[in-house]
Amino acid sequence: MKKLCIICLLGFLCSFVLRAQDKITITQCYEWARANYPQIRQFRLIEQAERYTLSNLSKGWLPQIKVAANVTYQSDVTKLPLEDLGTLVPGLEIPEIDKDQYKITVEINQSIWDGGQVHLSKEQAKIRSDADKKELDSQLYKLRERVNNLYFGSLLYKELIKQNLLLQNELQINIDRVEAMMANGLSNMADKEELEVELLSARQKGIELKAADAAYLNMLEALTGNSSVKQAEMETPELPSTLSHEIMRPELQTISAKEKELNIRNKLLNVGINPSISAFVQGGYGRPGLNMLDNDFNGYYVAGLRLSWNIGNFYTIKNSRRMINTNLKQLDVERETFLFNTRLQQIQENEEIYKLSELMKSDEDIIRLRTNIKKAAEVKYANGVISVTDVIREINAENISRQEAVIHRVQQQMAIYNYMYITNN
Repeated sequence: MKKLCIICLLGFLCSFVLRAQDKITITQCYEWARANYPQIRQFRLIEQAERYTLSNLSKGWLPQIKVAANVTYQSDVTKLPLEDLGTLVPGLEIPEIDKDQYKITVEINQSIWDGGQVHLSKEQAKIRSDADKKELDSQLYKLRERVNNLYFGSLLYKELIKQNLLLQNELQINIDRVEAMMANGLSNMADKEELEVELLSARQKGIELKAADAAYLNMLEALTGNSSVKQAEMETPELPSTLSHEIMRPELQTISAKEKELNIRNKLLNVGINPSISAFVQGGYGRPGLNMLDNDFNGYYVAGLRLSWNIGNFYTIKNSRRMINTNLKQLDVERETFLFNTRLQQIQENEEIYKLSELMKSDEDIIRLRTNIKKAAEVKYANGVISVTDVIREINAENISRQEAVIHRVQQQMAIYNYMYITNN
């Protein structure tokens, strides 16, 4: 008995999990679309580029080794003005340096102070990588709008398909009613055929609606890369109780990241006018060595400190700063323009939500009244007061009112989610 209870419990849990997996949400579609989009792979490439750049910059503090070799022939060499000394001192030979000279050197240079160049360059690399990621986020964020259109489009057609089935059922009921009346001689074949034509038209409309829904689902499957969107039940998205007016779009974060990068470039300009100090050791072998009067091959070395200061940067630093300030102002204009256009979209979507909410207030009353009118028309037809054409007109009018109610409801849901997309809240 205990084992049987455990088996039943496991069966219930498995069936519950399967049922849970048979439903999908719009949030899941957002995530699938983002993960499936080919551009998502650029995040990994941006991170790799950042690691390589930082690694290269860190190597700036390692000793720099330079190897050089020279073979030269010169038209003249250094000579001592001691020609007369040879005549005064018999046997004295004055050495003469050869005009062909050879030299190979190895120099090791160790940076001691670079004015902050490496540190700021590493910070700039991180900020540039962050800006690239923010830019990519902005591009991927636009996928949400496409998901909204496809998801709510499919939801709308599914609701219209349900209404179409209700219409077909209503027409079939009236056909059965007419057949019963024909058996009693109260109706004729023409009335039945007129209803059957309407039923066939409704079935054709149902085929069109199913085809449109399938097209939306195929596009959503291609966008998300998940085939379950076609088999699973699509949940109606939950609507928030309030809508935030604050704009939190990733495009604004991209602009802020670009501003940080420009500020770092401004700091690098200051570093560019600083001197740098390094220690060096140079070893060499050649003819002549350090002793220019020795005509034999000799080794030698030189060690010391080196101060380097490129004052040419002073010529361009003002214009470079002006250029950076101009770029910062351009980003300010870009931010203001984006916020201006986004606020216009907010106003437009707010009006759409308000309009649909007002329309929805009277939808149920219209459906109730249309249903009462249709029922009255069916009674009048049974009593021979009106024709079957009048009944069909009222059936279609009731169906249209139900369709409009469905359209208003789904459109309002989509308008709310479009508003949430506009503000990213």
